Amino acid sequence: MSQEREFIPLKIAVLKVSDTRTEATDDVGKMLGEIISAEGHEFHEKVIVPDCKYKIRAAVSKWLAEEEVNVVISTGGTGVTGRDGTPEAVVPLLDKVIDGFGELFRMKSYELIKTSTIQSRCLAGGANGIYVFCLPGSKGACKDGWSIIREQLDHTTRPCNLVQLMPRLKEK
Repeated sequence: MSQEREFIPLKIAVLKVSDTRTEATDDVGKMLGEIISAEGHEFHEKVIVPDCKYKIRAAVSKWLAEEEVNVVISTGGTGVTGRDGTPEAVVPLLDKVIDGFGELFRMKSYELIKTSTIQSRCLAGGANGIYVFCLPGSKGACKDGWSIIREQLDHTTRPCNLVQLMPRLKEK
């Protein structure tokens, strides 16, 4: 019996959190959509919401209630300023936090921006059988985040990956 695994395309939604970006000026959200499609996944949709924890929570909640969405990636609102509220909006929605993602992201980021990485409150978790990743708003940070996420969203990654756990996420 072959030990090879086949790639499983996932449906991924993107949330851009920003008070200033529009569809015309959101280069980071556009980039994520292009990367997602180029990697063989389905870019489900992208929504832009202002830095308001209730609007962020509403957008993520909508996708968490949809059967066809497998992954939500947000970009923006993970810093430490007064308007940055993505973690506060998302954490109450999560069934489980994946601590290792933020730790690994900051480790990778440290190589590039040194101690400035402590300002990132990026995180990941799961809710209702869907993975949620919250990335900073910069293009570079999203590329770095995706370089971590992509391997775990690839069913062929060994020794293990998040895709192979998807059928068990709703276990009681």
